[in-house]
Amino acid sequence: MRGTSGLEGQQTTAKRVQFSSPFLPYLFLAPQLAIIFVFFYWPSVQAIQSSFYLEDPFGFGATFVGMSNYTDVLKSTEYLGIARFTAIFTALVTFFALSIGLLLAVKADGVIRGNATYKTLLIWVYAIAPPVAGLIGMMFFNQHIGPIVELARWFGWDLKVGLDYSDTAFAMIVVSVWKQIPYNFIFFLSGLQGIPVSVREAAALDCRSEFRRFWTVILPLLAPTAFFLLIINVTYALFDTFGVIDVMVKDKAANNPITLVYKVYMDGFRGSDLGGSSAQSVILMLVVLVLTVFQFRFIERRVHYS
Repeated sequence: MRGTSGLEGQQTTAKRVQFSSPFLPYLFLAPQLAIIFVFFYWPSVQAIQSSFYLEDPFGFGATFVGMSNYTDVLKSTEYLGIARFTAIFTALVTFFALSIGLLLAVKADGVIRGNATYKTLLIWVYAIAPPVAGLIGMMFFNQHIGPIVELARWFGWDLKVGLDYSDTAFAMIVVSVWKQIPYNFIFFLSGLQGIPVSVREAAALDCRSEFRRFWTVILPLLAPTAFFLLIINVTYALFDTFGVIDVMVKDKAANNPITLVYKVYMDGFRGSDLGGSSAQSVILMLVVLVLTVFQFRFIERRVHYS
């Protein structure tokens, strides 16, 4: 018994990470903490400070205006319309990117011959940068040579991307979803391949319906992966689609749809309204914070990790 207890104690001690100095762990964390401070915390503090001032775009002075920038933003019908479009855009991009990525992962998981080629063709799109994806999307939706425009004409739909609000919004959603599908596909496929074969065989014996097996057995096991991808896709739709939107609406008619993050860029860098754009960025940060807390407090309760 003593020998066994001693062995267990040695194993427990062996699992602990020992550092020669108590400051060494902080030294390892220092580069990452420095990056977070320089590129997140410091700009956030600067944005909060600037949101209470009316600043000269050339840096010659600033006037304290209190909450005036916030009230102007929240009372603006244009800003509220953009916020409404951003919510719809985020919901549609997240839903379709997750749904199509899961569908392709399920199909790829069942492919036996040529599965490496099939997976590679689906994954390579993720290597494309968002501005390049937007440029490719504009080629597909070009009025003269775009294949999607030609396909739409067969059904009597005259697509005018860059001129019509709804058509431009449709093109932005399609390109944004196309760009994000490979990322979701990679994680869903990894999650499917991690499900034990014994569980699949037991589910096949208990239920003949393939759809019911997937809904009651496979999908609950993918819940941790799906929850992770939900947060990533919402963040992607809110922020990482900036490059796609910038390429698709730049130098186009002024009535094109844009999202809140692009509105911050337009007012700050093109309109030189630093105080107003800072207030918008703070509001956007608060919205993302509330959305993240909601996801972790209510949605994660339905996720089982064991």
